[in-house]
Amino acid sequence: MFGYYIKLALKSVKRNPILSLLMVTAIALGIGACMTTITVNYLMSADPIPHKSQQLFHIQVDSWDPNNAYSDDADSLPNQLTWTDATNFTLAKKALRQSAMGMSGGIIEPAGDDAKPFEASIRLAYTDFFPMFDVPFIYGTAWDSQSDTDREQVVVLSKRTNESVFGGENSVGKTIVIDGRNFQIVGVIDDWQPMPKFYDVNNGGFNETEQLFMPFSLKEELELPNWGNNNCWKSPDGEGYKAFLQSECINTQMWVELPNDLAKAEYMDYLNNYVMEQKKLGRFPRPLNNRLSNVMEWMASQEVVEEDAKMMMWLSFMFLLVCLLNTIGLLLAKFTGKSSEIGLRLAVGASKADLFKQHLLETALIGVMGGIAGILLALVGLQGIKSLYGDFVDDLASLDLSMILVALSIALLSSILAGLYPTWRACNIAPASQLKSQ
Repeated sequence: MFGYYIKLALKSVKRNPILSLLMVTAIALGIGACMTTITVNYLMSADPIPHKSQQLFHIQVDSWDPNNAYSDDADSLPNQLTWTDATNFTLAKKALRQSAMGMSGGIIEPAGDDAKPFEASIRLAYTDFFPMFDVPFIYGTAWDSQSDTDREQVVVLSKRTNESVFGGENSVGKTIVIDGRNFQIVGVIDDWQPMPKFYDVNNGGFNETEQLFMPFSLKEELELPNWGNNNCWKSPDGEGYKAFLQSECINTQMWVELPNDLAKAEYMDYLNNYVMEQKKLGRFPRPLNNRLSNVMEWMASQEVVEEDAKMMMWLSFMFLLVCLLNTIGLLLAKFTGKSSEIGLRLAVGASKADLFKQHLLETALIGVMGGIAGILLALVGLQGIKSLYGDFVDDLASLDLSMILVALSIALLSSILAGLYPTWRACNIAPASQLKSQ
């Protein structure tokens, strides 16, 4: 019977092509709008490193003003660390892996008379950054820990920087000039764009990965500029770059890798002991309040998915509801036009249950057709997002298989719900009145 009902549904769609097209279009518009916003929200809040997100922790300590909390929330903590604390935490080596990190920038001066200098973003980090976040390499490797200690002028290039300066060839061992200084290239990473960019959501959770990577210790050695967010609750004690670094200004992120709950508990003990020791030196005037947040907890606390994006998603659902209300009206008009046919079938012995199944299957077929068309519209919408924000959001603005199945499921369920009342009304007509009218 199922195959027979499908044939009847296809015939009904062909018999009223304009009404059917209007219903498919209404559902497609609603599904297209919904899936565009659902996909973006889904990928914005997705786990960017699922195999170890429970082992990576962002550190927060309350080094802020004794008279005022960091934000309106009394329990809030500064979202970054001071240079002093982040450096101390890294050098203590209390975790499996650890790295202080921050943003900087410089001018790359390519070799050759025709090559023009250009500005590049720099990620300052320790060598543990690369294995901790599973950064892939195409040439070479990260610098070793001795380079961190000796403050060697080494650098890791991103794939696109290597293509710009060296044409994509293996540049390991070569020299690159940055702000007039020579740096030896030790590695080139492959395409790597965590989405969201969880390791530094303070400076933009959906910004592009940095173009260069340098040892964090060079920040002090070379007095590199600070490109990231910088917040201070009191002025530095003194003038100059060194006074700025040793101030209570927060501008540094800190991540550690802790493989299990025991390691996490031991690290929290270390943080508490560290803060208590610093209190004896006149720092950390606020009550003891330290926090270790894993990747997903950190993104949630920093509200990586902005409220505007969530609002757009709910508005798109409201638009889908409007489209379904229009579909209900169109179904009522279509099934009303079939009253004589339905009355005849009831008169010759067809049950209301059979007619209900038949017409509900017809609405489901229209829903699937609308869902397929809606997926195509969603792809158009996502392409529009890519054109606005660039190629680096390719992973953010793309439909995977799970999203396609979600789209078809929403379309199917929505169309069936929309068809319940028109189908029930059509199956409850009086056959005698329809036969008399013929």
